[in-house]
Amino acid sequence: MEKRKIHRLNEEVTFVGFGALSIGRDWGMGKGFDKKRPNENEAGKLLHAVLDSGINLIDTASAYHRSEERIGKSISHRRNEYILASKCGEHNDEPGTYYDFSYNAVKQSIDRSLELLKTDMIDIMQIHFGPNPEKVIVDGETVKAMKDAKAEGKIRFLGASIDGELARHCINSGDFDIMQMEYNLLNQHNEGNIQLCKEKGIGVLIRTGLGRGLLTPKVLNYLEEDMPHKKQIQALLDLVNNDANLLSSIALQFLYQNDGISSVLIGTKNFERFEQNMILLDKEIDSSLLTKATEIVKS
Repeated sequence: MEKRKIHRLNEEVTFVGFGALSIGRDWGMGKGFDKKRPNENEAGKLLHAVLDSGINLIDTASAYHRSEERIGKSISHRRNEYILASKCGEHNDEPGTYYDFSYNAVKQSIDRSLELLKTDMIDIMQIHFGPNPEKVIVDGETVKAMKDAKAEGKIRFLGASIDGELARHCINSGDFDIMQMEYNLLNQHNEGNIQLCKEKGIGVLIRTGLGRGLLTPKVLNYLEEDMPHKKQIQALLDLVNNDANLLSSIALQFLYQNDGISSVLIGTKNFERFEQNMILLDKEIDSSLLTKATEIVKS
C-alpha cells in the first residue's frame, strides 16, 4: 500500500485510509438493513482486517456513535500500527447527535474520546463543523480547546473537516495541519483548496471519494430513484458499458493522480468490498477513459 508524506506531520499515511463511520453508526445508501451497522464482533474483525492489509490511518469521530468505543475495544493493543484521527464539536447523543463548540464541551469531548479509544494521545483531532461554521471560527473557543489539549499532550495535530471558502480560511489561518474535504469525480469544488494545502504542506484527507456510493456498484440498485448527479452518473455508466467496478476504478484513479491528496478515506461494513476497492485502485485502465469521464462530469 503506497504511503504519502504529510509534511506538517512528518508522517506517512497510506493513500487509502479507513473511514470508521459505518462500524459505529447506521449509515449508507439504501434503507433499513443496508444502513445497519455491524455488531461489535463483526466490527472488531473488520478493524483487524484493515490493519492486517497494511492500512495505517483510521478516521473516526465522537458523532459516529459507537465507532470510537469499538476501535478502543478491538485494536487499542495495536495502537503503534495506525495513525488515529477523530473529531470534536458534534457529540454523540445516540440515536442522534448534537453540536456544542464551547471550550469546556470540546475539552470534555477530547477526554471522552481518549477514554473510549483507550489511548493516551490522538494523532489528529479535527473540528466536526455543524450548521453555523462561521460562528465556530469567529468565536475561537474550539480551536483554543484543541490547542490546550495539544499542549497537554492529548493530541498531536489539529485538523478541520470543512469545504469551500471556509476551508480556505482554515488553510490560511495557520492553525491546522490537516484538512478533511469532500472531493470526487462528481464534485471537484475543493480542487483549489487541495492545491493550496499542498503548497503549505498541509495534509488532505478526502471524504466521499466514491461519491457516497454513487461511484460504486451500489448505484446500480438506485438508478430509477432521484439522486444527485443522476445525468452524469448515467453517462458515466454508458461510458463503461454498465461495468460499475470499472467506474469505481476510474473514480479512484481520478483521486490517485492528484498528488495534493494524502489519503482517501473509504468506509465499509464489509472487508471484502474494502479489499476490492484497493484492487480496483491498482487496476490498469485506459487513460482515455479517465479523460472522457472528466469531460462528462464537466459538461
